[in-house]
Amino acid sequence: MADKKPIELEEGWSSMQRGINKLIRLLEGEQESQFSAEQYMMLYTTIYNMCTQKPPYDYSEQLYQRYREAFNNYINDKVLPALREHRDEVLLKELLNRWNNHKVMVRWLSRFFNYLDRYYVLRHSLHPLKDVGLLCFRDQVYADVKRNARSAVLKLIEREREGELIDKALLKNILDIFIEVGMGSMDHYERDFEEVLLSDTGSYYKRKAAEWINEDSCPEYMLKAEECLRLEEERVDNYLHASTKPKLLKEVETEVLAKYENDLLQKEHSGCAALLRDDKTEDLARMYRLFSRITKGLDPIADCFKEHVESEGMKLVKEVAEAVEAKKEKDAGEIYSVSF
Repeated sequence: MADKKPIELEEGWSSMQRGINKLIRLLEGEQESQFSAEQYMMLYTTIYNMCTQKPPYDYSEQLYQRYREAFNNYINDKVLPALREHRDEVLLKELLNRWNNHKVMVRWLSRFFNYLDRYYVLRHSLHPLKDVGLLCFRDQVYADVKRNARSAVLKLIEREREGELIDKALLKNILDIFIEVGMGSMDHYERDFEEVLLSDTGSYYKRKAAEWINEDSCPEYMLKAEECLRLEEERVDNYLHASTKPKLLKEVETEVLAKYENDLLQKEHSGCAALLRDDKTEDLARMYRLFSRITKGLDPIADCFKEHVESEGMKLVKEVAEAVEAKKEKDAGEIYSVSF
């Protein structure tokens, strides 16, 4: 029996390209039926046959390259032009849509090309097919839009800090992209987003603290400081990565608490001495909670407390001495009266 005629590269790829085009039409929301089991098996079998043919008809290497090219072509033809049309929140929504579509494309194409993963990739220690798809997105899409996406995210965060309601789920999903493109590393999230977030946060609270220290009493200022720390913690819980929390809070603590501690404690009618004098236990407890967060933050409060105790102690001593002296004078006066 004659050997089965091998599938030529371009012949086999033509079948695969039809399947890829069908998938792209589905992703783009065009009129297209879903893949049937027969269509899926035909595409899988085409790859299997092209990878198991005897040399020189084993096209595993070429198919691995064309798998990558299929993503790159789709990205350049459809994804990047769509993203470059938008800015701000609309860009973030389009980016999330494109990211979700990309993951669907990776899932389907890696199934079609699965035989490559099982043998060719393992034998040559290459990136698995799913990683290849992610790398294509990272190196082309993410690299192209990361700055504009970061800018859009930071604008939304500032709007939220100013009291506006924002789409927290959208921010969470976008920042997950910054994390996922790191493929197990936080480098992209930290370098491309977190560093600028922390810088912006410091600048924002530097402006706010400069306003508050001039406008507010010590208790009012501390209430605002406590609230903004609470909200920043919520921010981490809602959409930032947990590793950002201590760094973010440190920016707030530095700008709002550390830099203005002495000014705050020495406010003439509402500072630490006034709170101690008026027995404002709730405000003093808040002061302790806030300044225990910063290095040596309690030292100036301890000094103030010491001065207060010494001052009150001296008052008591003086009062007692005056009372004793008064009693002596009174007793002397009574003795003098009796003698006459």
